[in-house]
Amino acid sequence: MSFKVLTLNNISVRGLERLPRDRYEVASEIGHPDAILLRSADMHSMEIPPGVLAVARAGAGTNNVPVAKLSRRGIPVFNAPGANANAVKELVLAGLFLSARNICQAWGYVRGLEGDDHAIEEAVEKGKKKFVGHELPGRTLGVVGLGAIGVEVANAALGLRMKVLGYDPQITVQRAWQLSSGVEQALSLDDLFARCDVVTVHVPLMDATRGLVNEARLKLMRKGGVILNFARAQIVDEAAVLASLDAGHLATYVCDFPTRAVKDHPKVVALPHLGASTGEAEENCAIMVADTLRDYLENGNVRNSVNFPEAVLPRVGGNRVAIANDNVPNMVGQISTCLADAKLNIADLLNKSRGDLAYTIIDTDAPIPADLLAKLRSIPGVLSARTV
Repeated sequence: MSFKVLTLNNISVRGLERLPRDRYEVASEIGHPDAILLRSADMHSMEIPPGVLAVARAGAGTNNVPVAKLSRRGIPVFNAPGANANAVKELVLAGLFLSARNICQAWGYVRGLEGDDHAIEEAVEKGKKKFVGHELPGRTLGVVGLGAIGVEVANAALGLRMKVLGYDPQITVQRAWQLSSGVEQALSLDDLFARCDVVTVHVPLMDATRGLVNEARLKLMRKGGVILNFARAQIVDEAAVLASLDAGHLATYVCDFPTRAVKDHPKVVALPHLGASTGEAEENCAIMVADTLRDYLENGNVRNSVNFPEAVLPRVGGNRVAIANDNVPNMVGQISTCLADAKLNIADLLNKSRGDLAYTIIDTDAPIPADLLAKLRSIPGVLSARTV
């Protein structure tokens, strides 16, 4: 079986090399694609072809992908969690140093100096007092969100001899194992803000996190505090941050999302969305999603999906069917009955659910006829069914 993959952005060659040419046709213009591979392209207004089986984004966030719409069609959306973690971590650490030592403001001051070397030297000695900073050891960093990036940031800050508080009520077992025992657990978001000199956010944008950094929480912070935002712009209430900066309570805001309101503010360091902008991160993301996409297309296994449950079943023989359906009672029973009516024995089965969606992988002892696939698709609540 061969597959067609439509690319909406330039994807790292290292990633595309994971899709062998004898089985995959990959192009930016291709008819009847089986999958879509993208980075930053906006899919919300796109007419998604009916034969698409999967969408894979070479990055962490999926705000540019209509996830809910795809879920209703039984289409998994894959991303690359952690593939760009080191790149973002390094930029967050850079933001820590930029804010602690007023480096951008000091650099701007020097670039504006005029006169000969003697005049510049005098101006430097007179002006440097305006940029007196502080050292990081002993200061407290609060990390909101302990996923791949948040864990790396927290561990690195401990290495800088900072005190670190973390908050993530949904931390996974995997990330908990990776987190240093020196990171202290905050009891709540308010508790974290009240005890920190610097707060960095590493959570996805959703209704629950929109405006997470707001006026009330900024007032809880110690005077002279710093906010670092390399996650998503809307997680921070920009107006509240600017008001706090102007009032002299908040010292600095470092972000990766410039707007007209913040880009020229003297206490803001705004970067042009550089978080994952390294060659290494782009390669890592492309490799991860290409491997994930290939395993799904060829084996039906689901890893690193933002809407499907994790589902990995080692193959038993060559006959496999994969089914996505509404997460309601008796779906597995109806599917099993269809197989039994077709005189097919189940060699292995895996059923997983996530929210309103469930996913089932079944290996059978004999080939699955086309009419059985049509019968499975006709079951009320089945969103998609295919042989792999």
